[in-house]
Parts: sequence; C-alpha cells; structure tokens
Amino acid sequence: MPKCDHCLIEFPERDAVHDEIRGEARVFCCHGCQGVYRLIHDEGLDDFYRKRAGWLPGPVLEQTIDLAAFTGSVRTVEKELCETDIMLDGIRCASCVWLNEKVLERTPGIFYARVNYATHRARIRWDPATTGLAAVLGRITSIGYTPKPFSERAYEEEQRKLSRDLLIRFGTAAFFSMQLMLFSAALYAGYFQGIDPALRSQFQWISLAMTTPVLFYSGWPFFASALRGLRHGAFTMDVLIVAGAGSAYIYSMFQMAAGGEVYFDTSAMIVTLILLGRYIESGAKRKASESLTRLLSLSPPGARLLEAGPDGSIAAAHRRMTTIGSVKPGDLVEILPGEQVPLDGIVADGASEVDESMLTGESLPVQKTPGAEVFGGTRNLMGRIVFEVTRTGDETVLSRIVRAVEDAQARRAPVQAAADRFVGLFVPLLILSAVATAGFWLFRGSGLSAAVMHAVSVLVIACPCALGLATPLAILVGTTYGVSRGILIKGGDVIERAKDIDTVVFDKTGTITEGRPLLVYARGIGIDDARAIRLAASLERYSEHTIGKAIVEGAKSEELFAVQDFSAAPGAGVRGIVEGSMVKVGTREFVKIGRGEEYGQGDKETRRQGEKDRRGDTETREYRVQDGQGDNATKGQGEKGQELEGLREGERAGTTVVYLSMDGMLAGVFGISDPARQDASGVVKTLESTGMHIAMITGDAQGTAEAVAERVGITSVMGRRTPVEKAEELQALRSRGRHTIMVGDGINDAPALIEADVGIAVGKATDIALESADIVLLRNDLRLVPLSIALAKKTYAVIRQNLFWAFFYNIVAIPLAVTGVLHPIVAAGAMALSSLSVVGNSLRARVK
Repeated sequence: MPKCDHCLIEFPERDAVHDEIRGEARVFCCHGCQGVYRLIHDEGLDDFYRKRAGWLPGPVLEQTIDLAAFTGSVRTVEKELCETDIMLDGIRCASCVWLNEKVLERTPGIFYARVNYATHRARIRWDPATTGLAAVLGRITSIGYTPKPFSERAYEEEQRKLSRDLLIRFGTAAFFSMQLMLFSAALYAGYFQGIDPALRSQFQWISLAMTTPVLFYSGWPFFASALRGLRHGAFTMDVLIVAGAGSAYIYSMFQMAAGGEVYFDTSAMIVTLILLGRYIESGAKRKASESLTRLLSLSPPGARLLEAGPDGSIAAAHRRMTTIGSVKPGDLVEILPGEQVPLDGIVADGASEVDESMLTGESLPVQKTPGAEVFGGTRNLMGRIVFEVTRTGDETVLSRIVRAVEDAQARRAPVQAAADRFVGLFVPLLILSAVATAGFWLFRGSGLSAAVMHAVSVLVIACPCALGLATPLAILVGTTYGVSRGILIKGGDVIERAKDIDTVVFDKTGTITEGRPLLVYARGIGIDDARAIRLAASLERYSEHTIGKAIVEGAKSEELFAVQDFSAAPGAGVRGIVEGSMVKVGTREFVKIGRGEEYGQGDKETRRQGEKDRRGDTETREYRVQDGQGDNATKGQGEKGQELEGLREGERAGTTVVYLSMDGMLAGVFGISDPARQDASGVVKTLESTGMHIAMITGDAQGTAEAVAERVGITSVMGRRTPVEKAEELQALRSRGRHTIMVGDGINDAPALIEADVGIAVGKATDIALESADIVLLRNDLRLVPLSIALAKKTYAVIRQNLFWAFFYNIVAIPLAVTGVLHPIVAAGAMALSSLSVVGNSLRARVK
C-alpha cells in the first residue's frame, strides 16, 4: 500500500491523491495532506520533513474553529499589540513546534510566536493593524493543526493530573522497591555466607519481576524524555538516569544467565529515589505557586449589572446577573456587603470599606466613596457600592499581576542560562567518563562485573539534577514569596542585577513625600487671586500630576474656564488656550517661554537659565505684570526683588512654588506643600545601614528638594531635572561605576526607571511607571523598598549556594565513583539527597 508523503499513513491505492511538486511525483492520503504539503513547500520550510522524528502517522486533523471562543483571550500588550494564548492539537514531535513557529513568524503582522512542546501551549503576538485573530488561527489550521482556546482552569487541571501521575508512579516504585530490598538483602547475605543455588536463582527471578515495573512503568517518563532529547542531539539529565538504571538492569540479566551476582536493586532504587526528589520538587513548585492560584480564584464568575431606569438614575435601575465576560467598560455593577469585586472600576454611588489585602498585602480596609478606584478580586466589607467598570478581562490589575508573575517565573537569569549550557556539555562528557572508567578497570585486570558496576556508579552519581534545579526553583520561590508581601519582581534577570546595587535614587513627589500635596497659598500678579487659581485649575484638571490635583482641589468652589489645545510637558507643566490667551502653569523655566515656542525644542535660553538655577544663582529676573481687567500696574525693582526672594524662601522651607503665565507674562504663583512620609526617614536609615548611597532627584526647585531631603536624612539632592535629565543623571551614575535603583511613581519617572539597573515603581504608580519598572510595589509602603532589595539579594545568594553545592557534590563524588569507593546504590542515594538539599535550600529564598 502507498504511504502518504505528508502524514506517513498507509492507505489503499484507490484513495490516493497524486500530485507533482518540483518535478517529483507525490502521493497523499487526502486533499488536506496535499494542501499542507504544498503550503510547507511554498513557504520554503521543507526542513520540516527532514527534522521530524518520532512522528506518529495520521492524516490532517479536521478543522472546526469557532472564532468567538477565542476573542475573550485576546489582550493588548506593549506598543498596542495583541496577544493570546492557545492550545494546539496535532503536535506530534518537536518538528511540529518548529513548523508552527516558523510559519507564524513568517506571517505579516505577527511579531512573536512560541510553542511549548511539553504543554502544546502557544503564545502569539501580532499587530492588529496588519493582521487579525482569524488570520492567525487560519495560518495554524492551514498546516494541519487545530487551535483551541487556552483555559487556565483546564491547564491547572492538567497539572494536577501530571502531579497525580507522578505520585502513582512513585508509589508503585516505592512499593516494589521495598519488597525488592528484602530479597536483595537475602542475596547479599548469601554472597557472604553462602546460599542454596536454587533459592538464589528463585530470589533473582523475583527481583527481576519486581524491578521490571519500576523501571519500565515508573521510569517510563525518563525513557521518553531521553529518547526525545537524543533524537535531536540533546543530552539531557534524563539520559544519565536511563543510562545508569538501564545498564544496571541489563547487566544483572546477563549475570543471571552467567550465574553471577545481580544488582536489580540498584536499577530500581535509582528510579525510586529520583522520583522521590521530583515529587518533592513538584510539591515545592505547587507550594510556591499557591499565591497565584489564590489570586486566580479571587475573581467571581458573575456580576450584578445595573441597567439605568427611564429617568437615568441608579435608584430606579434594573438589576440582572450576568457573566464576567459579558461586562463592558462603562457598565454599572452593584456590590453588596461581603461580595467580591469582579472587575476594576470607579465608585459611582454608595460608600464602603474594601479589603484589598489579597492584592496589596495591606491588612487595613480601604475606605471607598464616589470617585475612588476599586479592583477586581478585592472584597467589599460593609456598605453597598455601585461602580462604573473601567477595565475588564486581562486588563484588570489582578490579571496583570498574575501575568507579570508568570512572565517573571519564565524569564531566565543569565546564571541559569550558563548552568543550562554546562549541563548540555556535562552529560556527554560524563557518558565518556563512564566508558573510560569501565575501560580503566578492565585494563587493571578487574572482572567485567566490577568494571561495569564502577561505570554505573559514575553515571548515577553524576546526574546533574541538582544543577538543573538550582536557579529556577530559587527564582520561583523568591518571586512568589515577594507577591505575598506586596513585591512583584519581574524576572530572574532582575534578581541578578539587584545583587550589585549600591545606590538608591528616590523621586520626591509621591515617593519620599505623601503624594497628597495641599495648596497653601495662591497669589495673583496683576490679576486677582481668585482669577489666578481659576486659570491654573482649568488647566490642571486635565493633568494626573499630584501638584496639579492640589491646585484643582484648592479651586473646587470656583467655576472653571473652557480650555482648548491642552498639552502637558512631563516634569515641566501644562499649557492651553483660555479665553484666547496662551496660559501656562508649571516651573519658572516653563512659564517664561514666549508664546508659540515649544518646550524642549531649542529653547537654549531657558535651558541655560535652568542650569544657573541648579548652580544656586539667585539673580533677580525682570517680569512684566498684566492686570486681567486692563489695569496695568508697575512695581518697583526693589518690591519685585523682595517678592521673588520671598518665594525662594518658601522653596527653601520645602514649599513647591508653581508659576502661572498669560501670553508670556507672569500672572500668578502658588505654594504647594507636600509633607514627607512618616516612614521615609526610617527607610533611608535602613538602606544606609546596608552600605547604600542614597540620593533624591526631582523636577522641583533645588531649595524645595533640599528642604524635604534634609527632613528624611538624604544629603545628595538633584533638583530641577526634567524626565530626560533624570535619565541622564542615572546614566552618569552608572558611567561612574555605580549600580543604581530608581524608585518613582509617575510618568516623569519612566525614563529614569528604564535607565537604572533596576527600576522600582511604588504602589498607586501610573500605568507607564508600572510598565517601565523591574519591581512593582503592590502597596503604597516605602518600607517595601529595602525589603525588595533584601529579597533579591537573598534569592541570588540562595542560587549561588545551590550552584556551589551542586558543583561541589559532582567534584567530590565523581572521583569516588571512578575509583570504586561508591557502590551504585550509595551513589543513587547521594544523588537524590543532593537534589533534595537544593529544594530545601530554595525554600529559604524569603526574608523577614
């Protein structure tokens, strides 16, 4: 019967589909295989047919795709790209993974495609402006694979099945191995004291019978993994396990035929002890992931949706229960006492206290009134609230935290990559060492039995399981523990960079200070005070900066003006057209720019003036005064100087001075006071006690910054820095050999967070700060900064300890095995204990 050139299945000649490709005759079992073969050929991916190994014959799967089932799993990620996770049916070998990744990566608009061979889970990222979900799924089906929606719950169920399977295999191995040891003990005793040959033969056959299920059932995952690796030229740790256990088993069978001694117990105990280590490892991973599992279960399956009544009021709204997936941004959702908040939103009606400890680690409930933000997964305590939904699906804070932790645990530290490369070289070298050991003992005149047993000892003792566990398990435990304390570390590479930190740079507003500034005075210059505050608040209501919010709060009883052409310059101020005039609110440099000029685009005079201010220049500058109703007043130079000096005195006392200009003329000044956090001084002392150099950088005036810094014990202060200049200062510190951490919370901190070796975003930070940071503090507690540094350093120390003991174990044990000191059964126990020591030590990756 002919064999299909694509799927390799044999089929009757009457069903054959013939084709000619590149002048060669091809035969297929169906038109589906023919189409897939042609597509692979046209894409230039013919290597698929040369690479595939272990292919299970079978035709192309039937393609039934329900696009609606996938839409809920699509999320928006960086640079407005779309991303989704799907499961792939039809993955038969590693070449299937290669083919899917290559086909997807060659598709216009797709930026990223990775398929996990073990789980068949694919993560795909694309530009929605170029391609769409239907086209992505169509590419997969076109090459004969069936995409299915990825379900976190189904994935967890699969992991539970795998864990249960591991337990059953270990239980089976342990049961037979315990029985086997009884007969092995009798055979060893008979070796020294003598035993009836018939009884010895009977015990050996019983030992064979008990070892066979241990090796070929309990140990089958090792065989399967080793075979997959060898087909692709990869020498994995499982190759050593199979070589050690398999050689002891085969050698014992030959010894039975020759009337010699058997070592079935060695083969069985190798498998049993390694299964024990892997089961404990699996338990440690489950324990480390418990916080994620709890987070995933926080979101309720449904929501109580409010549909406004005829008069549009909430009181007359109709209530109905619906699924979370059907709720859209802008919908109103009602939460009763004791219920969980299903999604993120803004409170529109009612008041209550909400327990946010599951997200932030903060035990005290948080008061929620209209305008306050609520987060999915938190629990409403006492009152009834109605909130307007702002984020759904994968965009909620809860989903983003879970996804960030998953990504963090998948990101590899450079030290882990180095360890993995070592394992790839270590395994083939050890196999050669085992062969050389056998040859050495044979050359010395030892019998074949002794030579083989010494070789088996080398294979068993050298299994680098501990080396493979050293880094990923410590990172898993450390990052998950961090989440439980309100610290989100975004990957193992962050932990490695944090180990060398010697300088911590803090932003001022919202980081060192409370971030709740108050307007202490408002003074109009040439216009009345009320008009000045109305003009400033009209612009600042569109800003997210905390200083702007203080101005808006101070003018809440005033009627605000309409604003046109609003724009913001991060770290400088805001501008817009109000009643036909260009109005600016911000720093001295920003408001002094003439009408029509753009901030930061060649205004060299302004930049020079800012540099003068930073050098402490106190030159009194001229400014014009314009009355809002046309009443021009001229102040004497002395009076102007006194007023400006008074403002600077305010800056030196810690008050932030904000300036207002109209059409290039100074029209008002405002004093903003933002008290330092109560815990800031203690945090600075804690960091300094560990040898850290502490600095503060801010866009605020130098005098204001120095006053705040003095209160909390910081001596190095950099004031009047734009966002770009903040990043430049971080770059300068690094060029001088400093290893820096930047701690901030706003848009103006994002460049510095990226430029620093490690960026830390404080709780309640802006979205762009959260995305730019390497570590996110999930609650607004500055004491988490030294704790996060300590956790990163402790985790890295545990990694180093793990690697040291793994290397030390091999350096000491391999020579003992080569010289014949270690028996294979002792070697198996020592190897398992080394893995258990790494697991136990990794659980120490936490701080008090």
